[in-house]
Amino acid sequence: MKVTDIKVINLKTVRDVGELEPAWSPGHKARFQVGGGSFVEVQTEEGVTGIGPGMDPQLLPAVKSCLVGKDPFAIEDHAASLRYNVLGAPYRGTAGVDIALWDIIGRACKQPLYKLWGGSKDKVVPYASLVLLSTPEERAALAARLVAEGWKAIKLRLHHETLKEDIRTVETVRKAVGDHKTILVDANQAQSSGKWQPGVLWDFRRAVETARELERLGVFWLEEPLPRFAFGQIGELCDKVEVAIAGGENNRGVHEFVQMVEAGAYDIFQPESMVLDGVTALRKVGVLAELHNKQVVPHHGGGNIGVIAHLHMVASWPHAPFLELLHDPPIGDYRHRFAVMANAPQVGKDGYIHVPQGPGLGVEIDKNLIEK
Repeated sequence: MKVTDIKVINLKTVRDVGELEPAWSPGHKARFQVGGGSFVEVQTEEGVTGIGPGMDPQLLPAVKSCLVGKDPFAIEDHAASLRYNVLGAPYRGTAGVDIALWDIIGRACKQPLYKLWGGSKDKVVPYASLVLLSTPEERAALAARLVAEGWKAIKLRLHHETLKEDIRTVETVRKAVGDHKTILVDANQAQSSGKWQPGVLWDFRRAVETARELERLGVFWLEEPLPRFAFGQIGELCDKVEVAIAGGENNRGVHEFVQMVEAGAYDIFQPESMVLDGVTALRKVGVLAELHNKQVVPHHGGGNIGVIAHLHMVASWPHAPFLELLHDPPIGDYRHRFAVMANAPQVGKDGYIHVPQGPGLGVEIDKNLIEK
């Protein structure tokens, strides 16, 4: 089997849903649509085709020079070559190509990816990753609705001007959802690779004080409470508090997670395939986490096909308790991005999402959305 072609295929937008101001990007609006965007398609001489999230079309010539005529099963060679020769921007780089190659492997072997990766779970627990930094009352009302729909876990954005406002948000949500539902908290302090970013900046003291208040409220984890590369301080924070500390979504290399281990940073790794250039590197972070008694919960995967790749990965890992789904309805509903797939899985009333059982990723693009 040889790769014959790689394409970036555009998708029609069904409709605009609206705008939200993400908590991690204050002052900027994100537009949400049903459909739209693009996907990567990798073709082979035997007619087996794989799909992945879209990438910058300007990378196509370099990607083709690395892959055309090559065996798609040589995935480690391809991942290394692509990273060296075609390093693109996060979410616009070659992650979709890597995922499409894995899709080809699964289709050729007639097995879903989670089984090829040694997994046995056919369903996982998703958490609703909220988008807005909103009022305690509004977040509590939404959390109560989500719990009534079956969601088992909810992640709050938590970086108001004061610690008091943050804790009142968690207290109000906890009262609304009860003691038996999982609350996660994201401080979004690692968006920048430097020391500055828009919004409220936490210091070490605020991270410690927040973590101790979250312990009292039974929060499962505190995510990214300090800058992206402050591994020493993050390790010190982990030693000082009982609540789990999570992070890593913006870290671009496996070597950075090795440095986290050496510094004792994070109890839960959150690698992102769309930042690490695919699931080949993501799998390595999962093994590293297991070896050092850490849990691993991948970041949201870009919202569509990447999420399906993460779903298979979570189903293959015994130390992965959740799948992240960016979900802040009605505008930020995860199903808007899933609409590009003809057979996308859905979160059930039991609070689980089932892993597709078809070969490879087990999902297909809605052909009606492909631009001619």
